[in-house]
Amino acid sequence: MSSLEILIEALKVYEIEIVAIDGNHVKLQNNYEVEVEKNNLYKLISNGNIVAPFSDLNELCRFILK
Repeated sequence: MSSLEILIEALKVYEIEIVAIDGNHVKLQNNYEVEVEKNNLYKLISNGNIVAPFSDLNELCRFILK
């Protein structure tokens, strides 16, 4: 599985709504967006501002649900 596919599966497990997928960007509920980078790194973006990079998808999903 690709990093993007792994992200999508994790979001489904945590029941986080996917609004749109555009290349390596996944738009989510509450104006969040995740950019999938190389080496299984996921950059969380909120309203156009970078929040933080995550390498742990569980941590990323829990952060989004806060």
